[in-house]
Amino acid sequence: MTIPTACFTYGSLMYADIFRAVTGQPCLSEPAQLDGYRRHPVRGEDYPGIRPAAGARVSGVLYRNITPETLARLDAFEGGQYQRKIVDVRPNEGAAVCAWVYVFHPAHLHRLDDGDWDAEHFLQHGKARFMRRHFPTDRSDV
Repeated sequence: MTIPTACFTYGSLMYADIFRAVTGQPCLSEPAQLDGYRRHPVRGEDYPGIRPAAGARVSGVLYRNITPETLARLDAFEGGQYQRKIVDVRPNEGAAVCAWVYVFHPAHLHRLDDGDWDAEHFLQHGKARFMRRHFPTDRSDV
């Protein structure tokens, strides 16, 4: 089996500034789709989780040229709520790509709310709060 060098993101990590804050590096990205999964809000959080769901599709961003160091940072950021899995992702342009994705861990599925996570709502109302929470500004030099 080939180890993927791509990662499909579907929530906060779809945004290049957040991805860069987590991984410390920019990566090539493109819009993509993941079939067989559904995206839900995580109760009490600004970010979503996905779970398997026949006939469903999740839109997101595919990052390419993911290094082992980048993957290690993503693993640390995602934590125990997620499991990293290999999936086939379809870029909006081109052939399917083997990629990593972080699926919500079965032990935590009770934390997923009904309905789809709203990316536009995240941009307007949750992203700034998410950034403050996960990447607080160091004010020691002010």
